[in-house]
Amino acid sequence: MNPIGIFGGTFDPIHYGHLRSAFELLQALRFSEVRFVPSADPPHRNSTFAPARLRYRMVEVAVTDQPGFVVDDCEFRREGPSYTIDTLIAVREEHPDVSLCLITGMDAYLGLTSWHRWDEILNLAHIIVAHRPGWKLPDTGELGELLAANGTTSVDDLHGSSCGRIYDHAVTQLEIASTEIRALIAAGRDPRFLMPDSVREVIVDSGCYAKRKL
Repeated sequence: MNPIGIFGGTFDPIHYGHLRSAFELLQALRFSEVRFVPSADPPHRNSTFAPARLRYRMVEVAVTDQPGFVVDDCEFRREGPSYTIDTLIAVREEHPDVSLCLITGMDAYLGLTSWHRWDEILNLAHIIVAHRPGWKLPDTGELGELLAANGTTSVDDLHGSSCGRIYDHAVTQLEIASTEIRALIAAGRDPRFLMPDSVREVIVDSGCYAKRKL
């Protein structure tokens, strides 16, 4: 079985920036699937703007027609903050011998050492850093040491072992942000073409971002 990509986030809302990056990684790294994991109770935010189950529904409709994309509700099936380490433990129990690849953006990776039990992540999964072309991972400090010890430039390494490596991959960066989408909707404008129509319909029907201070 090829590696499983694990793509977590609040997805508040999910948009084409998320989907395009995931699609490029699915193809380039030869994943068997990219598993989208919406955060039920994100520990890094006091609250989300759309309710948790509505954000899950947006991701569900966004990925439904793309082979290799699936949505996982594991963070909704447990109590407490949605820590990445707990999600990886759950997926590892489900797939004890399969390569797991945790997908992060550059900003998230730069804050890695502030994550809950961050130093255990490589015992459970590889880390894939998706970034814009021309950017490089830090080569100094704690993250530099981590990269020197665990970095790889070979996709085959991700297939040959179940965890433990750091791999960076440049992806097409669409200048779309969830924050800006929420502000646009709150101002009464239409988010069409920033996300799949199915996601737009969920947002319009629910009114989850309308007329709010975002």
